[in-house]
Amino acid sequence: MSAVSELEIEELRKYIGREASATDVVTPHKCMALLATLDKDPTQLREGDEAPLAIHWCLAQPTVRMRSLGPDGHPTRGDFLPAVPLPRRMWAGGKLQLVDPIRVGERTTHLSRIEEVKLKDGRTGSLCFVTISHRVSTNRGLVIEERQDIVYRGAEQPAPASPQARRAAPEAPWRQAEWSQRLVADPVLLFRYSALTFNAHRIHYDRNYATVEEGYPGLVVHGPLQATLLVTLAGALRGMPRTFDFRGISPLCDGAEFTVNAAPTETGLDLWVADSAGRATMTASATW
Repeated sequence: MSAVSELEIEELRKYIGREASATDVVTPHKCMALLATLDKDPTQLREGDEAPLAIHWCLAQPTVRMRSLGPDGHPTRGDFLPAVPLPRRMWAGGKLQLVDPIRVGERTTHLSRIEEVKLKDGRTGSLCFVTISHRVSTNRGLVIEERQDIVYRGAEQPAPASPQARRAAPEAPWRQAEWSQRLVADPVLLFRYSALTFNAHRIHYDRNYATVEEGYPGLVVHGPLQATLLVTLAGALRGMPRTFDFRGISPLCDGAEFTVNAAPTETGLDLWVADSAGRATMTASATW
């Protein structure tokens, strides 16, 4: 289906307010696996140690039976997420409010709620935006509040990011990086992160599907992986930020080097991922 009618969007908006909850345990192995995937020293962690930033994206992920997956590898819609009749799904961005570090050994509770469903007309067709809030708590109380923005598009639409994401891009801060790390978009990196997050979306591991079915030039680097690299850099430079706001700008695909960058601002840091040509694929800002 190439478009969503006004009648359909009203039906989809009935999902607003729907909630789901899950729990998980922050095991040392999970934390060390994330550090190793980020090419950090996976030193043995003990209970009570601070877990890596963005470990919450590796926790309490939906465990859906194989028969309940769609052709793209995502769970079929209509349970928690709205049954949007547009086949292509991307994580467009979000915002974290980091209240307190998650610690190794804790049990986390994740409460998710559908906050908004909007229909917009892009240059190439209909776009449906779904906003989800997540609250992550431990026995010490709230540790993370998150806004997650998901965008759906038609199968015939090209892969680049939405007009909303382009408008969110700052004025080329990547030309004046004060800190920069050079990495390689490697299929093994994508596989490891998919495994850590139990993410079966085929654009991250099935090259034929990614290029032929969804029109990308290669395997796609996960949005949350890019965000994890950015918030990890922010944490290494200044400690855990108070807020971390990020937005996908364009797809980052495997097969070449990319950079993770930061530059100071009056209130914190501008951060961004840039592809081998220097084009930003994700931008972010962090405050303390």
